[in-house]
Amino acid sequence: MTIAKILGDRRYVEIPGNASFELPPLVLHSGPESKQLDALVDSAGDIIDSESLIPGATQDALNAEHTLESVRFGLAANLVHEYRTFVRHWTWGESVLEWIRQCETSFEVQPNLRRLLRPDVWPHAGRASFVTLLEDKGAADENIVLQNAMGYRLTFRQPPPIEFFSEKFLFLLNSSLGRTAYVNWADNDSREVASLPPERFQFFVMTDQIREV
Repeated sequence: MTIAKILGDRRYVEIPGNASFELPPLVLHSGPESKQLDALVDSAGDIIDSESLIPGATQDALNAEHTLESVRFGLAANLVHEYRTFVRHWTWGESVLEWIRQCETSFEVQPNLRRLLRPDVWPHAGRASFVTLLEDKGAADENIVLQNAMGYRLTFRQPPPIEFFSEKFLFLLNSSLGRTAYVNWADNDSREVASLPPERFQFFVMTDQIREV
């Protein structure tokens, strides 16, 4: 395998010939079952109360204005939104890991692609090239950050319940956890991981609709 340097520091593997390759479809599965929306809001409200996110003095003032429950509900609804965003990212990460496993099988049966993968322990850092391919092809919708999605899935085998989503946990989650986990995984290789040329690969993304990328 030879690697050509193009577009600044970006490096791509060179694949003999000019044929394009069809990869397995990326199927976005439904997320794990969670509480109903009203139950999620109730749990989020309990977190708001247990962490005293509305200080006592503020509660007294809001009670006087009859707006305490409205503010509490708003904070709980925001927490539920953060939680559902996390679960949606985790679900993308889970679906991408399964897709990479399927791509490995596809690579194994094609001589020009077989030598691009090392038979190391899964999930090997070299597989980050598949995530880069998804980014280059614009596979995810605009609300999904693929590196965060992968980082969340690499960190959690299953999404933690909403009861874990304290203010401190959310700060860690939103500030660095997902990306740090992904970067540590992607950089855990003594070799430089080269990108797969996006123009040589096609596949379908199957979510609520099917599209080719």
